[in-house]
Amino acid sequence: MHKINGVEDHLHMAISLHPSIALADLVKDMKLASSKMIKSTKLFRDFNGWQEGYGAFTFSYSALDGIVKYIVNQEEHHKKESFLDEFIVLLEENGVEYDPRYLL
Repeated sequence: MHKINGVEDHLHMAISLHPSIALADLVKDMKLASSKMIKSTKLFRDFNGWQEGYGAFTFSYSALDGIVKYIVNQEEHHKKESFLDEFIVLLEENGVEYDPRYLL
């Protein structure tokens, strides 16, 4: 993992994933393990579990430094642009079809 950071309603991770590992399996395992830890330690008292879906985008290694800087400064960035607005822009820029009913 290169970087992880979050705000109250989402988190961003920059990771390198070996081709033998399915992204869906990694996300499932991360959600299960972190949910168990959060609930057992009562880290976030209102935590009821992760949402059902997730968003994932690929990046080139040449972009990694910029992505890590964005993740580090995520809280400041989201004072200017909401997560939902940013996510829609990412989907549209990458040609991903989506149903607005399932965005949050």
